Amino acid sequence: MNRFTAEEKSNPSKNSAAGAKRRRVMWILFVAVFFGWAGYTYFNQSAAITDKGEQLAKKQKTSESVTASLNQLKYEVSRLNDDEYIGQLARKWYNIYPQGETPIRTEQSEQ
Repeated sequence: MNRFTAEEKSNPSKNSAAGAKRRRVMWILFVAVFFGWAGYTYFNQSAAITDKGEQLAKKQKTSESVTASLNQLKYEVSRLNDDEYIGQLARKWYNIYPQGETPIRTEQSEQ
C-alpha cells in the first residue's frame, strides 16, 4: 500500500476535525473556569463591600455623636468664661451667695 491512498487521505481530515473539536472543548472549559472564578470573585467582593459599608455607616453615626458632644463641650467651655454663669453655678452647687443676697429656698418633696 502506498502512503497516499484514498483511505489514508480521509483519515487526516478526521484527525484535524478531532483536533479542532478537542481545541474547542478545551477553550469552552477554559472560558467556563474563567467565568466561574470571575463570578466567585465578584460575589465575594460584593459581600465584603456590603460589610465595609455597614461598618462605615456605624462609624459615621459614631462620628456624628462625637461631633455633637464636642460642640456641646465647646459651648460649656465658652459659658465658663462668663462671670454671671460662674455665679449661677456657685449658687447652685456650693450654696455660695454674694453679700447682701438672701437665698430663697423651697422645700422639695421627697419621693
